[in-house]
Amino acid sequence: MEFKTTNVFYNNFNSNKKININRWWTRSGKTYNLLQLFFYWLIYWRIDNERFFEHWILTIVRKYASSLKWSCQRDFEEIIDYYGKRWEIEINKQDKTYKHKNRIIEFIGADDQQKLRWSKRDILYCNEANELNYKEEFFQLFIRTKYKVFIDFNPDNEDIWINTELEQKRRNEIKDVRVIISNYEDNPYLEKEQVAEIERLKEIDTQYWRIYWLWEYGKLEWVIFSWWSEIEKVPAWANLLAYWMDFWYTNDPSTLIWVYMYNGEIILDEFLYKTNLTNQDIIAELKNLWINNTEEIFADSSEPKSIEEIHRWGFNIKPVEKWPDSIMFWIDLMKQYKIFVTQRSMNMQKEFRNYTWLKDKNWKSLNKPVDTFNHCIDAGRYAIMMKLKKQKKSKFIIDTF
Repeated sequence: MEFKTTNVFYNNFNSNKKININRWWTRSGKTYNLLQLFFYWLIYWRIDNERFFEHWILTIVRKYASSLKWSCQRDFEEIIDYYGKRWEIEINKQDKTYKHKNRIIEFIGADDQQKLRWSKRDILYCNEANELNYKEEFFQLFIRTKYKVFIDFNPDNEDIWINTELEQKRRNEIKDVRVIISNYEDNPYLEKEQVAEIERLKEIDTQYWRIYWLWEYGKLEWVIFSWWSEIEKVPAWANLLAYWMDFWYTNDPSTLIWVYMYNGEIILDEFLYKTNLTNQDIIAELKNLWINNTEEIFADSSEPKSIEEIHRWGFNIKPVEKWPDSIMFWIDLMKQYKIFVTQRSMNMQKEFRNYTWLKDKNWKSLNKPVDTFNHCIDAGRYAIMMKLKKQKKSKFIIDTF
C-alpha cells in the first residue's frame, strides 16, 4: 500500500524515543500524517523498524470528547475509506473504538475522568496537547502508557508545560524526548500559490513567521479577539440570527457558521469547514442540515455565480454588502458583545486564538488584521455586519428584535 505522506510520518515512525513532540504548522498536515501512521500500525502492526507488536491499544485524546468527533475521528475514518479497509476494521461508534485483529485504536476526551484515570494503553496520542492540564490530565494519561507518546500543539506560549516540563527538563534529564519540527518545505504537496503566501508573511510579520512557519516558541501578541469563551452547546432558547458562508475550493475551506443571539451575547456554531467543495457539494451540505428557504444565509459577494446557483435551489442566500474599512467596522462592532464559541467549533476556536493585528518591521501595529486564520472569521463577519446595524453615537442594535 502506497502512502502519500510527508516527513511528519517518517520522522515519527523512525523515532526511538518514548515521547515525541510535534510542533505543528498549519500546512504540514501533521494530524493527518500521524493518523496515517496509526492506521498503518493498526493494519500492519509494525510499530517501528525494530519491533512488531500483535496486541496493543492506542488512545487518541483531546481536551473534550466532542472535539474529536469533528476533527481526528472524522479524519481517521476518511483514511480508512481512502485505503478501502472499512470492511477489515471492527468499528464501535458508541465506544469510539476501531479494532483490527488484536489491535485497538480508541478516541477519548480528557473530560472523561473514568477513562482518564483508570484505562491503560500501549501508545498515546495527545492532539492539540496545549489544551490539556499537565498534572491533572496529561500526567494521568502518561503514567498509564506503556510504550510511546505522541504530542502535537501550537508553540505560541513558551511557558507551556510541553516546553518547561518535557523539552527543557525531561529531554535533558531522562533523554527520552524527541522534538520534531516541520515547516512548509517538508510538505511536497503544497501548491506554488500556498508557498508564495507563506513566504509573504516573512516580509510583513516576523512574529507570525517565527511561530507559525519556523515553529519556534514565542508569545503571540496583539490577538484581536481576547475576550471570547467556550460554551458546551447552543442554549435551547437562543435566537438564530443568520448563517454565514464563505466560498473557497482547493487551498482553503468553504465554511458555514451559525450565529445566535442569547441574552445580548453572540454565540457561534461551526457546521462546515471543508476544501474541494463544488457548488453542488455545498447544496448537498445545506440540504443535510435541513436549512429552510426562509432562513437567511449571507455569503461573499465576490462569488455571484455561486450565490445565484445556490439561490436557484431554493435557499435564501444573499450577497453581503462590503465597503472600505468594513473589516474594521466589524471588529469594532464585535467589541460591543460577549462572544461564545461552541465546543465542537474547533476551527473557529483556532482562528480566534490566532487572529492578530498586522505589524510592520518595527513591530508597530498597522491597525489591519493579518490575512490568515480567518476562514471562519471572514464568513462570520458577513452575517454580523448585515444583521447588526450601526447607529448614531457608535451604538448598535439588532435589526430583527
